[in-house]
Amino acid sequence: MRKLINDPADVVTDALRGLAAAHPSLRVDPENRTIVRTDTAGSGKVALVSGGGSGHEPLHGGFVGYGMLDAAAPGEVFTSPVPDQILAATTAVHGGAGVLHVVKNYTGDVLNFRMAAELAEDEDIEVATVVVNDDVAVEDSTFTAGRRGTGATLFVEKIAGARAEEGADLAAVAEVAREVNERSRSFGVALSPCTVPAAGRPTFELGENEMELGIGIHGEPGRERATIRPAAEIVDVALTAIDADMPLAGEELLVLVNGMGGTPLIEQYIAFAAVSDWLAGHGATIGRSLVGPYVTSLEMAGCMVSVCRLTPELARLWDAPVETPALRWGR
Repeated sequence: MRKLINDPADVVTDALRGLAAAHPSLRVDPENRTIVRTDTAGSGKVALVSGGGSGHEPLHGGFVGYGMLDAAAPGEVFTSPVPDQILAATTAVHGGAGVLHVVKNYTGDVLNFRMAAELAEDEDIEVATVVVNDDVAVEDSTFTAGRRGTGATLFVEKIAGARAEEGADLAAVAEVAREVNERSRSFGVALSPCTVPAAGRPTFELGENEMELGIGIHGEPGRERATIRPAAEIVDVALTAIDADMPLAGEELLVLVNGMGGTPLIEQYIAFAAVSDWLAGHGATIGRSLVGPYVTSLEMAGCMVSVCRLTPELARLWDAPVETPALRWGR
């Protein structure tokens, strides 16, 4: 295992210490595992809290800041945060207008966020929850009942965060979050496995010329294992699967080509060129776009394609200013 770490047992704590040092505008608690935005205390706005296993950076801690999340609760690598941890994040950012939990559809995350919401309500904090389940690759997986939550989590956090920043109430923020989820789909491809530091070995095996189509962000199996193909053919598989589930013709789309952690930007842009060609050939247009490693799986090579069918209102909220460690524009 060749990783830039000190000790496998300290990976998350050490990473949070680094995040705190690099971004003093955030209040990072490495011991209790919370990352909190501090500039909204007493503002009365709806707060957004998300979280999940570490190893997917910059999701979620990198999206804490103006226009997105108010707090994040990172668990151990590929392990859900515990309810007390989520409750601590929720309590820290509650400003009187309620809290929206953005939860990726993984069994542990869903159960622990549900328990944290119940604990928060015992403290008279109103909580609404949106579960992101955008991955069309498989209906159920080793980690989920139903579809996995993957790249569209970024869309939900950005657009709902913008709505909350405008002063909308909890019901309105939750409504737009659910709308974004319903209008979004994703499909991922792995060209190499990742290694969880505590395990010290790859999470799965791939042959020299093999790839996994429809991979999950924890290395869960996808639809099939196939021989490596050119980027355009891989993108065709991804978008054909998405289009079969949610027809794209005639739609204006928000498109994310997301690096899985071990793929250079030059290859991600090659993939985006193929996405652009495919969509143009199938009657869809790209209204907004993003290319880069935003929802990763440690050092896994490959990419994920995520799309959201835009409306003028969703495009406006996507364009709204955002200022976080990993995503910023307009401010």
